[in-house]
Amino acid sequence: MAKGYWVAHVDVDDMDAYKNYIAANGAAFAEYGARFLVRGGERELREGTARARTVVIEFPSYEDALACYESDVYQAAKALRDPVSTGDLVIIRGYDG
Repeated sequence: MAKGYWVAHVDVDDMDAYKNYIAANGAAFAEYGARFLVRGGERELREGTARARTVVIEFPSYEDALACYESDVYQAAKALRDPVSTGDLVIIRGYDG
């Protein structure tokens, strides 16, 4: 079964308020077996444009990645994030070649 991934690019307007989102999303991520592969960090933009933060989260399956996003627990955390950040999120099925 192919893993699922969230790939997010985020600009944070208020890091202190964004920390509330970080604290709140942990319960949903734990419930769906999420594992952070990238969470900010050093980077070099070589082509195109990007937001300030890149986050990559791995889930045991694509279905888990979708279910986590749709869960009430994550949506409550997302409500804390939305007013203080702008982002792009793709949920993608991993390559199972």
